[in-house]
Amino acid sequence: MKTQNLIEKAEKILEKIEKILNVYHSYEELEESSTAWIWNKSGNRGFLESIDHSKKDQLADLCHIDRQKAILKQNTLQFLSGYPANNALLWGPRGTGKSSLIRALLNEYSNRGLKMIEVQPKDLADIPEIMSKLTNIDGKFVIFCDDLTFESGETNYKILKTILDGSLRTTKQFIVYATSNRRHIVQENMEENQKAQVINQEIHHSEAIEEKISLSERFGIWVSFHPFSQNDYMTIVLHHLQNLSQETLSPEQINEVKIYALQWALERGSRSGRVANQFVLDWLGKKGLQND
Repeated sequence: MKTQNLIEKAEKILEKIEKILNVYHSYEELEESSTAWIWNKSGNRGFLESIDHSKKDQLADLCHIDRQKAILKQNTLQFLSGYPANNALLWGPRGTGKSSLIRALLNEYSNRGLKMIEVQPKDLADIPEIMSKLTNIDGKFVIFCDDLTFESGETNYKILKTILDGSLRTTKQFIVYATSNRRHIVQENMEENQKAQVINQEIHHSEAIEEKISLSERFGIWVSFHPFSQNDYMTIVLHHLQNLSQETLSPEQINEVKIYALQWALERGSRSGRVANQFVLDWLGKKGLQND
């Protein structure tokens, strides 16, 4: 029995080693394997792991964020064409389309050489290493930092400031697109704001606030997202419902959907695009069971 347990443990260890070895293939092979990766860690060693990038995020399906789409499309096209482009910060409430827009841009322009590497906030210090490994690979890389926020006491944001001002300014192969629920990314405390002074009718923030604001200023483009109105929310619901069901809804069905979609939003206290999509999935699932 003990021998069998040892054999099983050894097999599990070998599986893990084999998985790691498979990931550590030559970086030249990455060019053919995928268009999207996530930076993972095994011990102290980092590696790029290919991810199955969803094709469901399409620019045409992102409703009521036309201004935001236009800004980021223009910047991305400049980047792909070899012209100067800015790192971009997309900020605003959850579920308003920030991450979906970045993923949709990958789907839109992957045929032009656009690739994406997702880096978690805790691994920001590894960005220079990632860049060094991919320098000789063809393509343009978006380094995607999702939900980039720093709580009080965290100092990783200083690393990101250094990277944005350093190695990323000297390359045309990499660009950073980040999303955050906070305009300045870093938590701002009331105590720090109270230390602001008015000098010659101008507000001068405390050193602590200036230090935190300076991070978001490293992003040349700020794209703000805002909660949707009730009419916009219903438009998104009907758009997703039409796409997923592939059926034309009657006026009676539309009225029924509107009633339940509004109830769904009220229960969650949000009219975001994410809530709209969740409602559509629930609605279609229930209707499917009823028709079985």
